[in-house]
Amino acid sequence: MAKDLQHTEEQFKGVMAECRALFEKKLHDYGASWRILRPSSLTDQLFIKAKRIRSLEIKKVSRVGEGIRPEFIALINYGIVGLIQLARDYVDEVDMEPEEAMSLYDHYAGDALELMLRKNHDYDEAWRSMRVSSYTDFILTKIQRIKEIEDIQGATLVSEGIDANYMDIINYAVFGAIKLSEQ
Repeated sequence: MAKDLQHTEEQFKGVMAECRALFEKKLHDYGASWRILRPSSLTDQLFIKAKRIRSLEIKKVSRVGEGIRPEFIALINYGIVGLIQLARDYVDEVDMEPEEAMSLYDHYAGDALELMLRKNHDYDEAWRSMRVSSYTDFILTKIQRIKEIEDIQGATLVSEGIDANYMDIINYAVFGAIKLSEQ
């Protein structure tokens, strides 16, 4: 089993490196324009990406030309943006240099890896036996939970916070990207 866990860690790091490279290129092109996103807008962006995945899974055809895997990559990057925004709040004008954005990206990507390793240990690689469509449904459920938490201004009684839901979205999206690469 330890070999499987090590393989998962390598695959996870590979997907995260791919996501980081894309994030860095977009940061070059657009700067940290996402700093302007309010929490509800970021949640809606995540929702759009996850709904598109579900739509493509059902319809089996993309008229835009991009498939499901790029949307999982986008969910990973927007999930990390969400974690940054939770820590820093939104602004009216971009206030972050690329170096700081990349440092924060690496921090939260590392947190996501550590969480995956802990959970994967306890769940014994269960994600490998799941369908990609289940990851999509779980992500949509996490987004709905975020919306509910936003609507009650974070006043939860027993639930995890928005940050935990972002982390789960990131991890499910990484699993989706890995599984689609293997197909």
